[in-house]
Amino acid sequence: MPNPFIHESFEAPTFFESEYFHFRVLEDSVAELDFEAVMSSQKRLQGIFGPESDWPKIDMTLEENIKSLKIHKREFELREAFAYSVFPNSKDKCLGSVYIDPSQSRNYDCEVYLWVRDDSIRLDETLYQTVSNWLQQDWPFAKVAFPGRCISWKDWANALKVI
Repeated sequence: MPNPFIHESFEAPTFFESEYFHFRVLEDSVAELDFEAVMSSQKRLQGIFGPESDWPKIDMTLEENIKSLKIHKREFELREAFAYSVFPNSKDKCLGSVYIDPSQSRNYDCEVYLWVRDDSIRLDETLYQTVSNWLQQDWPFAKVAFPGRCISWKDWANALKVI
């Protein structure tokens, strides 16, 4: 049975370059850089996936992070979800991540979450605009949700209740 999230003819990019960023598939090969970025911003990132989310836990280990990144890579390979590490074009530091997931609401094609590490927070709006434009230009989605960013968590919860 074909995956309804994304058409089988669409090839999800494995990387993306923009003026400010380099995206590549979120996988365990970047685990240490990703872990450092996550844990350097741990307190602010809690709730990035919703008010009930406790990711990242204060005591998260590198091994737990590696396991999570392997899951993201597998989801990418199976075309179930698409997660990317965000680097500056110099590719020397993990700045954050972008997650493109199937929408839990029938009103949207996908839901997108993104974050930037604390010491690069000035790039948050630039990353959001970059991702928004990239999805509009290169991905087959007509309606993209950014829960917690363009849609309040309360409105998102209500969108999920619509049958």
